[in-house]
Amino acid sequence: MSAAPLSFAEFYPRYLREHSKRGTRILHFIGTTLFLGAVGLAVFWQRFNLIPLGIVAAYGFAWVGHFFVERNRPATFQHPWYSLLGDFRLYFDLLRGRERF
Repeated sequence: MSAAPLSFAEFYPRYLREHSKRGTRILHFIGTTLFLGAVGLAVFWQRFNLIPLGIVAAYGFAWVGHFFVERNRPATFQHPWYSLLGDFRLYFDLLRGRERF
């Protein structure tokens, strides 16, 4: 990803190309699930120190997917907010069957 996209709608197709392999998508899905679970537990148990653990889990799984499966550089380094939005959109698109693992 070189030039900054003008909108998320322009960014997302690039995001999907950089997340094209099944293993990468599975690892992202696991990481995002762990993050959402950590947030849910943090709220339920009033233990907000669990949220950073969820963040570490999410990025850890995602970056393993990029470095060892996809063999590319995570978009987080160049477009952190669009990348975060892309992670959640891909997650929910996978859940709804709009994208395939």
